[in-house]
Amino acid sequence: MQSIQAYHFHHKKALIRVDFNVPLDGWGRIADSARIDRSLPTIRKVLDDGGSAILLSHLGRPEGVKRPQFSLVQLRPYLQDRLGVPVLFIPDYTSTQARKKIAQLQPGQVILLENMRFYPGEMTGQRSFAQTLAALGDVYVQDAFSVCHRAHASIAVTPLHCKDRVMGFLLTEELRHISKLTTEMASKPFTAIVGGAKVTDKIQALHWLGKRANNILLGGVLANTFHQALGTSLGHSRVAEEQVRNARTLYDLLQKRVNLVLPTDAVVVPHTGEAVPTTTAQIDTIPAGCSAVDIGPASRQTFSDIIEGSRTILWIGSVGASEKYQEGTQAVAKAVANATQQGAFSCIGGGDTGKAVRRLGYVDKVSYVSTAGGALLAYIQDSDLPGLTSLVRSLYSSGLPVSLL
Repeated sequence: MQSIQAYHFHHKKALIRVDFNVPLDGWGRIADSARIDRSLPTIRKVLDDGGSAILLSHLGRPEGVKRPQFSLVQLRPYLQDRLGVPVLFIPDYTSTQARKKIAQLQPGQVILLENMRFYPGEMTGQRSFAQTLAALGDVYVQDAFSVCHRAHASIAVTPLHCKDRVMGFLLTEELRHISKLTTEMASKPFTAIVGGAKVTDKIQALHWLGKRANNILLGGVLANTFHQALGTSLGHSRVAEEQVRNARTLYDLLQKRVNLVLPTDAVVVPHTGEAVPTTTAQIDTIPAGCSAVDIGPASRQTFSDIIEGSRTILWIGSVGASEKYQEGTQAVAKAVANATQQGAFSCIGGGDTGKAVRRLGYVDKVSYVSTAGGALLAYIQDSDLPGLTSLVRSLYSSGLPVSLL
């Protein structure tokens, strides 16, 4: 496998796996274009070399059904504007007419295929589906680190059927920065801030972080889940009930290894969700009719003090429930920026966290903002992600399950 910088795409059709899974508003407009923007250098490299680009991506979770709200056609105008060239959209690449258009693709041209997840064979890693995709191009380019932990057809199986396989600029950049977290040489103190609403993957990652980090600060639904595991009543606060038992076991383990910090106070609102002024309460005194939606002022200060004294920082998951409750997230972002200015390495992961950092104006004040959340957590635990191993192993020695071959 060659580096993208060394590979020459002259008269090559490049099958590029990108992650254009961007948030859209109610009118189908892009709310945060970061993932598209950061894939552009790879696409431009192909075009500048005299090659053509066939873009593969997914959007949302349509579960193998063609749903208009998940169609990639919504992204075409923005992509055309940023690339400065026409982008041909193919709603069904399996049709004879579509295959003809793809076969006639000329150097400098770009095709965007419809949502990969509209096809049932994508998420099941179907070999025949992957083979038909591979036949469309001359070289496979992986530039979607954020989904490399998925054993889906366009990610982990298609490259096995391509002679030439290349890592895109974004993927290369992601791995270079994230390696600063996984190496034994990561500067200490190492602090991990873990929040957000997706608890299961983060519970698993905490096992690894417990072996590497010095401090682990918990926020969001993850923190609520740990508090409930410890017997604290949280009113109507959101909790991952299926993970409470795991959180209890993990709490005992982490307490012996790291400085594990849970919020001691919270911003609370009535469970009804009405637009009323928020109040602050100690974690163990949240009224029965209220929900915790952010960390409180005392917790913000505690978190900030620890973060600003750190040399390596990983932050995945906002500590507030939404953009409406962002004082805690803003305090964390400011502390991470301050630590970075003092020489710390800081890595921000997760789509919502990255979006928050950009919205709050701190994107240029931290070391690196990853496009990945789940993939980043998976990679720091085990670098053999399906979407990466498929780039460097041959079809018959890939080490992937036989069902994927």
